[in-house]
Amino acid sequence: MNRREVLRRISWLAGGAPLAIGAAPAVLGLIQGCSREAGLDWTPAFFSEEEARFITSYVDTLLPTTDTPGGLDVGVDRFIDKVMAATARREEGKPTPMQTGILEFDTNARTRFGKVFHELEADQRGQLFSEAEKSPRYQPAVWGTAVGEQPPIGFYRSLKSMALWGYLSSEEIGTQVLNYDPVPGEYNGDIPLSSVGGRAWSL
Repeated sequence: MNRREVLRRISWLAGGAPLAIGAAPAVLGLIQGCSREAGLDWTPAFFSEEEARFITSYVDTLLPTTDTPGGLDVGVDRFIDKVMAATARREEGKPTPMQTGILEFDTNARTRFGKVFHELEADQRGQLFSEAEKSPRYQPAVWGTAVGEQPPIGFYRSLKSMALWGYLSSEEIGTQVLNYDPVPGEYNGDIPLSSVGGRAWSL
């Protein structure tokens, strides 16, 4: 099954994450049967090994490999670890909100299925994602300012936003999957997607 077919059938990722570049429809594919066994072949700088396994499994469930590279193929799990290592504020003896969110998500997975998230089957991960998608979504924004009151955004959507940011910002996706023009010409904000090969711009 290709990513276009996945997009027609799965609605988990249709909304709820603000992106720096407007290419969400090209990359929000997800299908329960696509996730692969979680492994950890890198050394985390911020997360513990168990937390890093969660991040790897989360990214693979959100952005599996289909007819285009998946999140793990372009190192999104490593990207998240590096961002957290560079930006997170640690307090002695206290977990960060990201680490607390991972623990709570894993606790929910264990309560529901008897295993932590990275040990679950793809359809079980999918059920947890479907439930998490019911949480409050980001309000539409105009020039970076939310329209209306912005509800508190929880762990699931915050991590989802970071994963999509890393994916869409990667060189491989930006230059080979999305439309890329290193020297763009005149700006036109209202054109049919079909006029540019059916692919959103990476910039």
